[in-house]
Amino acid sequence: MDVADQIALVTGSNRGIGREFVLELLERGARKVYATARRPESLDIDDSRVVPLRLDLLDHESVVAAAATAGDVTLLVNNAGISTGARLVTGDLADVRREMDTHFWGTLDVIRAFSPLLAANGGGAIVNVLSALSWFATPASGSYSAAKAAEWSMTNSVRLELAPQGTFVQGVLLGSADTDLSARYDGPKIDPRDVPRRSLDGLSNGSIEVIVDDWSAMVKASLAGDPADFYAKLGELLGAR
Repeated sequence: MDVADQIALVTGSNRGIGREFVLELLERGARKVYATARRPESLDIDDSRVVPLRLDLLDHESVVAAAATAGDVTLLVNNAGISTGARLVTGDLADVRREMDTHFWGTLDVIRAFSPLLAANGGGAIVNVLSALSWFATPASGSYSAAKAAEWSMTNSVRLELAPQGTFVQGVLLGSADTDLSARYDGPKIDPRDVPRRSLDGLSNGSIEVIVDDWSAMVKASLAGDPADFYAKLGELLGAR
C-alpha cells in the first residue's frame, strides 16, 4: 500500500505512538486521517486533513458510531492500549480483565466494525501495534503480556480471514518506546516516531510483520530455543539495571 491519498483511522491518537502515526501519515500524503481518542478534544494536531473522532475500545456503541462516521476508511491503525501493571495471580482481577478487554476484545471489536468498510473500499489494510511482550513476560507484566499475546494471535487469525476480501493485515512489534505508557519503565526506549516509519515502510513492501527494534528481534529469535535460556538471560539483563 502506498499511503499517499489513503484515508486512515488511528485509535489512541491523542498521544504517544498513535499521535506519531497521525503525523507520519500526514507527512506521507494521506488524504484524510480520523484521529480517534476517548476524549477527542485532547487532540492537538492542527491540519485540515485531521478529523477528530471519539472511539473508546471499551464502549461498543462508540465503535459502531465511529464506523458509521468513517465509512470511507482504507487504512485502519489499531494502536490504542493500556498498561495497568497488574500481576495475573495477585493483581486486581478487574485490571487483568481491563487489559484483555482493551487489547483483545476492544481491538477485535474495531476490526469487526471496520472490515466490511475496508472490503467495500477495495480491501485496504489493517495495522495492529503489538509488543515484544506478546512473546515473553516479566513478573510485573503478566496481564499486559497475556493480552498482547492474545492480540498477536488474533492478528494472525484475522489476516487469514480477511485475505479473501483483499485486506492486508500487519502486526508491528516493539520493545519500549518513550511514551507515557512506558513512563514506569527505566530501561532503553526507542523514539516513538520509529514505529510508524517502520510500519508504513512495511506496508509499502508488503511486510505482514514488522520488527521495529533490536530487542524485539532478539526476543523473536529466542523463541526457537529453550525458554529457560532466554529467561536466564532476561534475569541477567533486568538484574543489571
